[in-house]
Amino acid sequence: MAKADDIGRDLADAARSAPYLERDEEMALAVRWKQARDEQALHKLAAAHMRLVLAVASRYRRYGLPLSDLVQEGNVGMLEAAARFEPSREVRFSTYASWWIRASIQDYILRNWSIVRGGTSSNQKALFFNLRRIRARLAQQDGGRTSTQVFEDVARALGVSRADVEMMDARLSGPDLSLNAPVGSGETREESERGDFLIDGGPLPDELVETSIDLDRRSAALRRALGALNARELRIVQARRLDEEPATLEALGVELGVSKERVRQLESRALEKLKAALEHSPIVVAALPGQRPSA
Repeated sequence: MAKADDIGRDLADAARSAPYLERDEEMALAVRWKQARDEQALHKLAAAHMRLVLAVASRYRRYGLPLSDLVQEGNVGMLEAAARFEPSREVRFSTYASWWIRASIQDYILRNWSIVRGGTSSNQKALFFNLRRIRARLAQQDGGRTSTQVFEDVARALGVSRADVEMMDARLSGPDLSLNAPVGSGETREESERGDFLIDGGPLPDELVETSIDLDRRSAALRRALGALNARELRIVQARRLDEEPATLEALGVELGVSKERVRQLESRALEKLKAALEHSPIVVAALPGQRPSA
């Protein structure tokens, strides 16, 4: 039985002192609540099953949440069970309510156990609440298993991927840590924080500046070189090389009133002009794209 100082003396005393219900009395109370919405019957039915709520809530104490909160969520689940209970099926209310109490408590734990929201699918919930138990059982059966083998066995047992098992194991191995938490035991204000050691996979600032300068130089040089082309050559280069969706030789031939072979010749001549105009800008010449396959 849960300790009174954890959940409140009044609540614990009420649970211990609540009378047990015989099957016929329980059924009568359920019928009164179902058919007449008799709140006194609901209160008596709920009070008689407080022991069940405490017992279920106590199984989840290891997740670090206050037992009083777990009990309150269990009460919510029990009231939900009472609202859905069908007395005509002749099932004990405790049997039916156990599932709702457990589900309500589990949902509360998943919402509040970590600031990082995890998966809420049935497989993810099963993984969260059963990983430790299954891993311990496998370790007892064969102590020589590697971590990889254990993760694979757990994944098969619960119907999830090994990557999901590894990620959940990492989450359960320790509490949430703030990136602003200081590193080390220094007492100076200059001590480092965890966030200072995160690796940024992006380019360095000097690389960003260099790339931006190179892009500006290439754009300016290319604009000057395009000025050496006549209108028809400029149209071909624009449509074949600069547009997001390159035009085909045949489409340009129809537009310009020439054959597609003539378009190919004009494109080749225009590219030679561009290369000649850019011969004093090696950075632009190196960046020129290879010719696209003709279409």
